[in-house]
Amino acid sequence: MSSTENLSQLNAADFVKNIGGKETALFILRNNKGSEVAITNYGGAICSIMVPDKNGNYANVIQGHDSIENLLNSPEPFLSTLVGRYGNRICKGKFTIDGKEYNLAINNGPNHLHGGPTGFHARVWDAEQTDAQTLKLHYLSADMEEGFPGNLDVTVVYSFNDDNELKIDYKATTDKKTIVNLTSHGFFSLSGIANPTATIDNLICELKADFFVPIDDTSVPYGCIAPVKGTAFDFTTPTEVGARIDADEEQIKHGAGYDHCYVLNKKEVGELSFAAKVTEPISGRTMEVYTTEPGVQVYTSNWHSGFAGAHGATFPKRSAICFEAQHFPDSPNRQHFPSVVLCPGEEYSQVTVYKFGVEK
Repeated sequence: MSSTENLSQLNAADFVKNIGGKETALFILRNNKGSEVAITNYGGAICSIMVPDKNGNYANVIQGHDSIENLLNSPEPFLSTLVGRYGNRICKGKFTIDGKEYNLAINNGPNHLHGGPTGFHARVWDAEQTDAQTLKLHYLSADMEEGFPGNLDVTVVYSFNDDNELKIDYKATTDKKTIVNLTSHGFFSLSGIANPTATIDNLICELKADFFVPIDDTSVPYGCIAPVKGTAFDFTTPTEVGARIDADEEQIKHGAGYDHCYVLNKKEVGELSFAAKVTEPISGRTMEVYTTEPGVQVYTSNWHSGFAGAHGATFPKRSAICFEAQHFPDSPNRQHFPSVVLCPGEEYSQVTVYKFGVEK
């Protein structure tokens, strides 16, 4: 298979565009098992993940677009992109560092979401494919870009090994005290994208989390954590995603389904440990999530509209599940949450792994 050919049948030429003097392109990571991941340096968007089912049939298990134009005009601007400088919500777009208040874009109800309209998902990253299985992205976010202080120097390395593990390794430094909470917003559809893409209701989900972060009706945390036991949020044992997704509970109503941060059970701060597993019973495909982060936002694409994606696929409501490894929402305004402050001389570091497999 040549560099221009790929399992997902994406045309590299369709991803070439000059945006603000920087070139976008498509990069294919291919392992020795024959699986592959396609990524563009526009927003670090993952455009396809081609992995087999229990019968050896390959399908794309992540929602994406098949050209840079469609990506630029996506009804879901965060469709399988990198997110920064701050993943999730910040209450009323305000936070304070050393007595100085900073104001961010209000782009989700009364709150700030995912770094703002021109966050990391809407930037062209410098890209270098160092080998067949590794892509290095780099972006220098200027001081006060989208309202965040400090020049933030960010490197994200995607690697795809022969065990079908997609590893995302994040590093960042700053020249001024700031806040950082990076993540990847992959919209996973383990049955394979289609027209229409199947619901995720039948996915069997397990989460290594005894607590979650309750939210108000604008999806901002109250500031507490709550036990999952006895609620629709309990995935401590494998449970169908759809079993309680419409439960008559306040938190389910606030999220219009699942759109909540889970507090991962950790033995040590920053350890790379198991966070979640989903199994698609018909195809037999599985995905395990491992992360160094204290939390993972589980989102069940409750606001998808059925819009078009790659190769005529459509993405209806609840056709994907997201596991966004991160610190907790609104952490800058919640002193008792793990800190998201980064100071000069320190390095932000995060590792998240999505491991794909099959169960027959």
